[in-house]
Amino acid sequence: MDSLSRGRRLAAVVALALGGVAVGLTEFVAMGLLPEIARGLLPEQYAVSSSDAVARAGWMITAYALGVVVGAPLIAALSARLPRKKLVLGLLVLFVVGTIASAIAPTFGLVLVARFVAALPHGAYFGAAGLLAATLMGPGNEARGFATVLSGLTAANVVGVPLITRLGQAASWRAAYLVIAGVFLLTLLAVLAVVPEVAASADGSPMAELRALRTSQVWLVAAVGAIGFAGFFAVDSYIAPVTTDVAGLSAATVPWALVAVGLGMTVGNALAGWLADRDLRRNMIIGFVAMIVSIAVFSLIASTRVGLFVGAFLVGATSLYLGPVLQGRLIQVAPGAQLMGAAVNQSAMNIANSLGAALGSVAIAAGLGYLAPARVGLVLAVLGLGLAGASFAAERRTSAREPVAVGN
Repeated sequence: MDSLSRGRRLAAVVALALGGVAVGLTEFVAMGLLPEIARGLLPEQYAVSSSDAVARAGWMITAYALGVVVGAPLIAALSARLPRKKLVLGLLVLFVVGTIASAIAPTFGLVLVARFVAALPHGAYFGAAGLLAATLMGPGNEARGFATVLSGLTAANVVGVPLITRLGQAASWRAAYLVIAGVFLLTLLAVLAVVPEVAASADGSPMAELRALRTSQVWLVAAVGAIGFAGFFAVDSYIAPVTTDVAGLSAATVPWALVAVGLGMTVGNALAGWLADRDLRRNMIIGFVAMIVSIAVFSLIASTRVGLFVGAFLVGATSLYLGPVLQGRLIQVAPGAQLMGAAVNQSAMNIANSLGAALGSVAIAAGLGYLAPARVGLVLAVLGLGLAGASFAAERRTSAREPVAVGN
């Protein structure tokens, strides 16, 4: 790595971040296109009740999230000895195939299967690409490396998701996914051209990675992310109907609401990349408190035009501030199994995605309105803060029990 020029390092990191853009597109574009997806795949149900059809279409988000949950730890364990560049390239191939299948599958059931398959490489990609970026940046940059790759995801939400949402509204949601498949293909070619070969960890093995799952702190921190971060997804999954049915704005405004979320995510991710490696505990508490406040504010003001955009920005900023913090914390509590720690974080985030979208769907289907998911999200964020406190308390108890070495 020392022999690489600064320009080559930068090009490699940008190529890895481009993958983050593509992953952001494939994960988040459905949230802005749920009405179009419901109308296209569930026309009979949509004709009877558009809200019921939109709630059912939300299972596309859940299916994707479940694919990440399954794929992340499985691929992390099986690929422990695989060189990181080869792993990233293989994951990108699977992304291309799964996303094309999502675009051409003829029925709602097959689309759900395709979304599940397309999601399998998601967690392992962020784990492997984040660790690759950290290696290129130098020791002690785990959270910053992940934040750099995650910056592609935030860029997707600022520019790509709104543009492709508009394309999906104007043409079809299927065309939107074909474009996303093209971005994955472009990433594959860029990684092939500029990312250097990086060997897997010398002592890496499937068993070493799986041993991380025997650590109680890994499960506790994963629960922090899975439950606490679900608060964000409960809000973001239904931003389209909140924009049109609650704030009373046109469907053409939905991409701009997504821009507000994306801008917030960009700001939050940038701050976390700068601060997270300094004090993970403090930044996790700060992040959850800020998320709780922002979701509460969103639920109160999203019914107005200005309130919708301000609330969306705040929710995006506080949520992505937590992303690199949780990633760094999981790597910290899984020593010797960094890829598994990174992958488990992605599983946790997508359990959060699945949980937030599903509970939001239940709230809407119960007739509580499109702001009900935000109130659900508030409860989830409070639970996440409580679990974070429990994790730190358990760590302090473990440290207090460790014997202190006494010199002769």
